Amino acid sequence: MSIQFPMPDEAILARRDAIIAGLAPLVPASSLIVTEDERRAFETDALTAYRKMPMAVVLPTTTEEVAAVLRFCNDQGVKVIPRGAGTSLAGGAIPQEDAVVVGVGKMNQVIDINFGDRTMRVQSGITNLAISGEVAHNGFFYAPDPSSQLACTIAGNIAMNSGGAHCLRYGVTTNNILGVRMVLIDGTVVDIGSDAMDAPGLDLLGIVIGSEGQLGIVTEAVVRILPLAEGARPVLFGFDSSEAAGKAVAAIIGAGIIPVAMEFMDKPAIEICEAFAHAGYPLDAEALLIIEVEGSDVEMDATLEKIVKIAKEHGVKTVKESKSAMETAAIWKGRKSAFGATGRIADYICMDGTIPTGQLPLVLRRIDEIVKSYGLRVANVFHAGDGNLHPLILYNCNDEEEAHKAEEAGNDILKLCVEVGGCLTGEHGVGIEKRDLMRKQFTDIDLNQQMRVRAVFDPAWLLNPAKVFPLDGRPAIESHSP
Repeated sequence: MSIQFPMPDEAILARRDAIIAGLAPLVPASSLIVTEDERRAFETDALTAYRKMPMAVVLPTTTEEVAAVLRFCNDQGVKVIPRGAGTSLAGGAIPQEDAVVVGVGKMNQVIDINFGDRTMRVQSGITNLAISGEVAHNGFFYAPDPSSQLACTIAGNIAMNSGGAHCLRYGVTTNNILGVRMVLIDGTVVDIGSDAMDAPGLDLLGIVIGSEGQLGIVTEAVVRILPLAEGARPVLFGFDSSEAAGKAVAAIIGAGIIPVAMEFMDKPAIEICEAFAHAGYPLDAEALLIIEVEGSDVEMDATLEKIVKIAKEHGVKTVKESKSAMETAAIWKGRKSAFGATGRIADYICMDGTIPTGQLPLVLRRIDEIVKSYGLRVANVFHAGDGNLHPLILYNCNDEEEAHKAEEAGNDILKLCVEVGGCLTGEHGVGIEKRDLMRKQFTDIDLNQQMRVRAVFDPAWLLNPAKVFPLDGRPAIESHSP
């Protein structure tokens, strides 16, 4: 099933020169991109199978500039595509031909650090890894750590509620953001949340985080920073089957043990990542768990003793503990490079379903059956501890039939996730990739309520349109007042 885009607004396209002329006074000349060659860098995101050339690209440097641009676009009825670094794997930042891309990449400064309150205010274009880099010298870090953390921005993390390997212990983005400054489509600047752990009133922050840029553009964020643990130790556990590894994960979580991270790789993923990172992954294993614990040496020893005991009950064949900072870095380099390393050997679609951890053995078996039924291969690498799956379906993007099969296999996997009690996305968002599957998880009443909330913030549906909700869904709200 090919993803469909709505037809461009020909009237808006006819006014392109006038719209660009109206944008020009609102930002520095270097922040307005209009030539075809320069715009091409913004025609897609990490879902590279789909692309559309935007009408123009604006890269503001201040909240005031963002407000001016949105106010102008709202007055002119022009669609706006918010963009961070363009690392979205769900097509969340893919533009439309009659839309203006508004990127926050130039807004990447630290505004304030408060070690006493353990908070930090940053502009939303700062990269995820740079936040930790700013406070590491004082023994602090920012917990969410997506694999793309070297490039992805906090704006995109907020839009998709991103997670990462260490979110099993520390939570995903929504658990680590205290407040945002956001510009609404009419140019109004609002502050939601605060520097405190809890803010009075409605939990609007909970609506904004994960809203995929459809409610406003976040220009600043207050993030939680946490003290680094006394020590951290990853351990590799090799199993004879994915099913055994899945059962071990469920048993560890069921025993009330919450490691800092618990990552899964099957044999294809092990081989791909080891060839890239030379991390010492056991190549004779059919499945690998990377389990990291932290604390004092006594704490880590005690926790690992319990984990190893459970792993042995589920037939673990290899237990390899990191003995140095260099080994630890290599282990995590391999895991965090999984998507890029896979791209060296094949094109792939990266899925993002979430399931109850107790369903892991069943779902892993069914994923293998589903992908093989389409004549394709799959490499599984994911956050096992919280059931956030990332099957990488390998195919040849130059083969139209294979591309179609890969999409259908991905759809079947996501439907399976919902059937066993999970959901369509854990951290990548819905974007355009899962838009047409939303009715598999939600009823029309559910979707109508969600769309009514969206319409309160953006009545004309100008912000990131054609994402999240099925294309035939919007008329359902038009006969109702929000």
